[in-house]
Amino acid sequence: MLLYEYVTQEQLSGFDKYKYSAVDTNPLSVYVMHPFWNTVVKILPTWLAPNLITFTGFMFLVLNFVMLALFDFDFYASVQGKTHVPGWVWVAAGVFNFTAYTLDGVDGKQARRTNSSTPLGELFDHGLDSWACIFFVVTVYSIFGRGETGVDVSTLYYILWSVLFSFILSHWEKYNTGVLFLPWGYDISQVTISVVYIITAVVGVEAWYKPILWNFHYRDLFTVMILGETQLLAVLVWSVDRAYRRGSLKHGSLYEAFLPFLSPVLLFILSSLWVHLSPSDILQKQPRIFYLMVGTAFANVTCKLIVCQMSNTRCQPFSWLLLPMALLVLLVNSGLVQHSETAVLYTWTAVVLLAHVHYGVSVVQQLSAHFSIFAFSLKRPSSD
Repeated sequence: MLLYEYVTQEQLSGFDKYKYSAVDTNPLSVYVMHPFWNTVVKILPTWLAPNLITFTGFMFLVLNFVMLALFDFDFYASVQGKTHVPGWVWVAAGVFNFTAYTLDGVDGKQARRTNSSTPLGELFDHGLDSWACIFFVVTVYSIFGRGETGVDVSTLYYILWSVLFSFILSHWEKYNTGVLFLPWGYDISQVTISVVYIITAVVGVEAWYKPILWNFHYRDLFTVMILGETQLLAVLVWSVDRAYRRGSLKHGSLYEAFLPFLSPVLLFILSSLWVHLSPSDILQKQPRIFYLMVGTAFANVTCKLIVCQMSNTRCQPFSWLLLPMALLVLLVNSGLVQHSETAVLYTWTAVVLLAHVHYGVSVVQQLSAHFSIFAFSLKRPSSD
């Protein structure tokens, strides 16, 4: 039984015509990781469903997030004088992160190997990738944490948003041009993060206290590396403008081309207003939960863009999650919930999590029924 039909009949028809088109020019990916993944996929049993590989990799990132939350919930564990995260946790984090990255790289190869490639597989993969952004960014933050040698939680908030916008930019470009240009930053960041976890286990977080050169610290390098990816904005805006001038945009006007940005930008504005207007300074008190709420709401908005992009249908300008969130920000700004703002944040985060999971499960069920497949098995449903 379907939970809810989020995908319209027009979109289902669009999925029937969908063809995957992507360009990957990253030397690390092309010359190192793809040969490695080609070897790994040969080890996997042919009965193993690609979507199960995708989901398992995603859960390794969730496991990392939960594991670091247990040892460093408020991001103070790496501060001088505090009880640090045990070394074995960093080893596990490095292994789990690289395993998740590897599984994300072999799921598509397993689909082609077992002749089970479907639009659902790509949607499932990219949908979980949009949610994964929050988990790997927040987990790696624990290496530096707060304090004099760390990164302030408000700075990390904007770093997180730079990663989120970097992710959606690739799918925004595909929405307009029909081609997904895979960003170089993803492969480089995943390998680097995995290595840094292992190094941290060996040398301890104290090694990151020291400046690299003069007063330039590792935390600054961490910030610069991630923010460097936002240069994609200028490149992709130029790309879409060029496509518009050539008349090769899939959607007829610049207004339609930039329409997918409306909901993400409004989400950014609303969450930033909450941060700056909060009477109890909620980001300083509950940074992890606030990041989780923002990242999950963003994933929900992005998944709807990916559905429209893959089905070649018009992106809807507003996500329904924005309306209650706007009312919530007004409530917080009124000061009526000053002493219960933390409870409000936890409640709203739970609502966002449940709404996103409900959306994801419903879409997977709907597309599974449409293509007459099982999401997590290569067996075909009975025709009875």
